[in-house]
Amino acid sequence: MKWRLVAALIATTLLVVLVQDVPLSFYLQRVQHDRIVAQLERDAFVIAGTSEEALETPGDTSSSLIASVARRYQVASGARVIVVDSRGTAIVTSDADDSKVGAPYSSRPEIRSALGGKVASGTRYSSTLHENLLYVAVPVLNGNKILGAVRITYPARVVDSAVTDQLRQLWIVALTTALLAGVVGYIVAAGVTRRLGRLRASTERLADGHLDERSDEKSGAPELRSLARSFNVMAERLEGLIDQQRAFASDASHQLRTPLTALRLKLELARDLIETDPSGARERLAAAESEADRLGTIIEGLLVLSRLEATTSIAGPVDVAAAARARLEHWLPLLEESEVRIRFEGPAEAFAQTVPMATEQIVDNFVDNALSVSPSGSTILVRVDLDGDHVVVHVLDEGPGMSLKDCARAFDRFWRGSSRPGGSGLGLAIVAQLATASGGTAKLEPRPGGGLDASVRFSVAATSVRG
Repeated sequence: MKWRLVAALIATTLLVVLVQDVPLSFYLQRVQHDRIVAQLERDAFVIAGTSEEALETPGDTSSSLIASVARRYQVASGARVIVVDSRGTAIVTSDADDSKVGAPYSSRPEIRSALGGKVASGTRYSSTLHENLLYVAVPVLNGNKILGAVRITYPARVVDSAVTDQLRQLWIVALTTALLAGVVGYIVAAGVTRRLGRLRASTERLADGHLDERSDEKSGAPELRSLARSFNVMAERLEGLIDQQRAFASDASHQLRTPLTALRLKLELARDLIETDPSGARERLAAAESEADRLGTIIEGLLVLSRLEATTSIAGPVDVAAAARARLEHWLPLLEESEVRIRFEGPAEAFAQTVPMATEQIVDNFVDNALSVSPSGSTILVRVDLDGDHVVVHVLDEGPGMSLKDCARAFDRFWRGSSRPGGSGLGLAIVAQLATASGGTAKLEPRPGGGLDASVRFSVAATSVRG
């Protein structure tokens, strides 16, 4: 992956350089050409000014002076100079010999154009020199009179060489940029792949059973830190699920061992008494049925807790007041048989954020516990309070109550108070898990006048959500 990232970065850099430098190279060639033409035109006009007097009054002295200037110019610039008179006959050349002096140049297009009073420039192929020439021809003027012309020719290869030098420097810069991009890409890719390698190592350690393995969330790019956080959340969730499974297995094995042993003993006794004491055998079988029912209750409670701990349900708006009143209607016949009264206090509606059916199960557990300790003629009060940003459901009884220490332990699994020794010890643990899943809290408190206040606190649901 590292080298793929480096190659991709270099390729992208080269593509950008190509897109930028190819048009730039054509631009540089045109600029270089225009610059040399402008320079040649300037020099041609300077030489034309020097040649004006010689063309106006021909003579050997003036021609020698112009020839000297032309030769020095050729030595300095590498350009060839020819000065012609008004008929197009060469009077001065910059060549070392004077073989071209007196030769007719009127057939040259640029010379004809200059003798016509126009400046001519361009590129043409020289059959004499067998190469392309860049030329500039300007008239020699005296007022409105054209005395002759000056032509400067320059090898086009010199312009190409200058452009090539510039392009060479440009491509050196481009290649250096690509190389630097590769170095930077290697450093960045190495950092990314190194952190990805660490994350992969953490994943492998987690797969090997090291559930405490966590990834570093504080280093690397934001995307890598986010990936590390997601990995840690997954690891914590996995560790929690496995811990729950272990706790379930431990609780089940511990809590079911004694009832199973008792059940087996009762069945063995019933078997031994079938022939000699049928009535005693029936009593043992009835006791075994009760023990089996208790086992079923424990197992069902463990399964409920296991499902709650692994739940992914999302809390939503629920009318807690309506749910509590509905459960009171369900419990009313049983409480009347037990000669215990039950009543409700609270608003007409109170919407809170809870997981589905949480309120109903919590009220059922609280009322069931309250009924088991409430004396005849007492009252169980179910009250719903609006407390700022929270909705609180209370179930208050008039039983013997509990100490603060026992209230704090009551939500532990399989803890049973002395007031209800026959319970499974899972009801309040289920209440606590339902409250946690709903984002709330459950609590037991002794009442000042006796009895218990069992409560659960939920967050208020937004009005817009309810509507």
